[in-house]
Amino acid sequence: QVQLVESGGGLVQAGGSLRLSCVASGTIFSIDAMGWYRQAPGKQRDLVASITSGGSTNYADSVKGRYTISRDNAKNTVSLQMNSLKPEDTAVYYCKATKSIGFRFYDYWGQGTQVTVSS
Repeated sequence: QVQLVESGGGLVQAGGSLRLSCVASGTIFSIDAMGWYRQAPGKQRDLVASITSGGSTNYADSVKGRYTISRDNAKNTVSLQMNSLKPEDTAVYYCKATKSIGFRFYDYWGQGTQVTVSS
């Protein structure tokens, strides 16, 4: 099992910045991709950004140029730097880790951290 613990959420004014962090523990071998998703009230959970163990990144169009995902494999952490925040970025942000073992993939989720951007 993999446990993920997020931190860094909070309340910020529009135009401000926040940095989210996620620490993985447990059986962390074979973790490939890690990423951040978000879910606003009444909406589905969507990908925000992801990063592979090799450092390849992927971003949702809505956050490109404003968010930066990074990863420290030695510390088993993934971070999300969020700049120029907008009210529409308000959501619960979830960390996700994907393990690949053979041809199987296993997803693990954190408990989520609230990000609220006021206008």
